[in-house]
Amino acid sequence: MKGRRIGTVLWVGMLACLVAAGGSAGGGGATVTGLYPAARWGRVTPEQAGWSAETMAEAQAWSRSIGSRAVMVVLHGLVVASWGPVGEKLELHSIRKSLLNALIGIAVRDHRIVLADTLARLGIDDTPPSLTVAEQHATIVDLLEARSGVYHEALYETPAMAASRPPRGSHPPGTFWYYNNWDFNVLGTVYEHAAGTSIFDAFDRQIATPIGMEDYTPRDGRYVTGAVSNYPAYPFRMSARDLARFALLYLRHGRWRDREIVPAGWIAASTTAHSVTSIGSGYGYLWWTGLPTRGVPAIDLPPGGFWAWGDLGQYAVVIPSDDLVVVNLTRAAPGPTRPQIGHLLWLILSAAHAADAGADPLAVPPAR
Repeated sequence: MKGRRIGTVLWVGMLACLVAAGGSAGGGGATVTGLYPAARWGRVTPEQAGWSAETMAEAQAWSRSIGSRAVMVVLHGLVVASWGPVGEKLELHSIRKSLLNALIGIAVRDHRIVLADTLARLGIDDTPPSLTVAEQHATIVDLLEARSGVYHEALYETPAMAASRPPRGSHPPGTFWYYNNWDFNVLGTVYEHAAGTSIFDAFDRQIATPIGMEDYTPRDGRYVTGAVSNYPAYPFRMSARDLARFALLYLRHGRWRDREIVPAGWIAASTTAHSVTSIGSGYGYLWWTGLPTRGVPAIDLPPGGFWAWGDLGQYAVVIPSDDLVVVNLTRAAPGPTRPQIGHLLWLILSAAHAADAGADPLAVPPAR
């Protein structure tokens, strides 16, 4: 199947599997890239998809050895493999930011949020030492790109994030990328003020219900508050099968069957690299991305790939070139490393006979 989208030659059989499961191919004719799950996910076996069952068994064994709790692999809108308790709700860490991205995109479309607005215009300040005049020139776009230049203490940080925080005033807004929970937490507050509702209620109404999430309720969100900052974090609890629906929504450019949920242009902007990060990847608006030149250490996806990433090795990976979603959730430290997740993705793409499986980050260099 080299040189073509993986599994495409078997799409008729896969479509039959989806129809039997009560699914839909969407409007405008049945195409393999238009499949959506119904109330329950449709399924196809690796063998039916033309994948290597042996290599997928190796991927499953590997994921369990690195501490994965639940894994979903979705090809053309059908589950080609899953293992672990995919209906169990686990606390998502930084994946929360990519979930918020969808709500902000809707609010921008509805003219509730203006990307050029500055912190000063929105009245954003924080606990002493308060923001400087220069810091208050940061815009909503700067926060989305993690380039605000505001290095105030933030809630819900990992020790590594706090240790790498630049000194206050060291970089003007818009000039330097730093993975900054202050930016992300402020965006949550900006959204709630603009929308007049909680993140968790809005996500239920505008995302979870329209795309048919099976497990999520607004009670699955919570706020993390503290004395160091006025701006709370907003972690979600979510199942792997619901997170896979969210990732599929982004793979489908924000549409769910015939309905626009999130604007396609917003998703394109959000999943395009606006910065090169400290791990050598790209970063868009609250999503991690590949780079046009490839070469991303550990997570070596085909061009156009992007992912949501949280602490403990939680990932929702979208690979548009292969119409593929991979979700890996964990619940206990230490969790998989980036190279270990990269090896899992390499095994899955290899099982799929993908035209471009990328490099195996754990491969041993050949002996000279």
